[in-house]
Amino acid sequence: MSLIDDVDALQAIYVNRATGLGNNDDERDYPLYRQSILDNPRAASLAPSWVKRYRNLDQFWGFIKPKFGSYAERRSFIWDEFRALADYAESGDVHPADAAVSEAVNRLDADHVRTSWTKAIERRASDPEGAITMARTLLESVCKHILEDAGDSEHETNPDLNKLYKKTATLLNLTKAQHEEVVFKQILGGCTAVVEGLGSLRNRLSDAHGKGKGGAKPAPRHAELAVNLAGSMAMFLLATWESRSGQELG
Repeated sequence: MSLIDDVDALQAIYVNRATGLGNNDDERDYPLYRQSILDNPRAASLAPSWVKRYRNLDQFWGFIKPKFGSYAERRSFIWDEFRALADYAESGDVHPADAAVSEAVNRLDADHVRTSWTKAIERRASDPEGAITMARTLLESVCKHILEDAGDSEHETNPDLNKLYKKTATLLNLTKAQHEEVVFKQILGGCTAVVEGLGSLRNRLSDAHGKGKGGAKPAPRHAELAVNLAGSMAMFLLATWESRSGQELG
């Protein structure tokens, strides 16, 4: 069965139990469908917290019964809670933005850039800290590639991302100072803010540095944001370089 089939089946079992329609088949199948969801890191990150918390339907009943007095309220609650997971499962694990960035990255003759992007999208759900680290690495790799492709290899081995981006943006005519129009200044200023924010996020939430007892721990949604922003910026930089250089990426 596909993931969407498992999600639909598990949701139906919860609805049945919450509305007095449960049967022995539901009791038998519940642990199988539940485990199928939890074994998929991305699906598990989108599942309602109570799916992870309640190992059997009696525990779920103890949760849902006092929460809502009517069957209609219980059904609506379960459907709403499952919406994000169902949307993901129905999409077939396809992220349109991922595909667009992957297409741009795959045109490069640069394994390190492709590796950074692949690791970033693979780790979003299962390893948020690692995904944030790779999101930053992706931007660094893309900037280095563009600069080296332009004949500028005089950058540090481990440069400050903000400085590296500024150098790349200047090359590509993407700094605020290079434009007069207010709207372009706003957009390009926003791009700079994204890069600076990713650098700060990486320093605070990624696995790049040791943490004390009170260190913040990122959730999959934080990693999703970081990777999506880094992917969008990488695609924009690559497309701009391709356009300005008048040649295929390489």
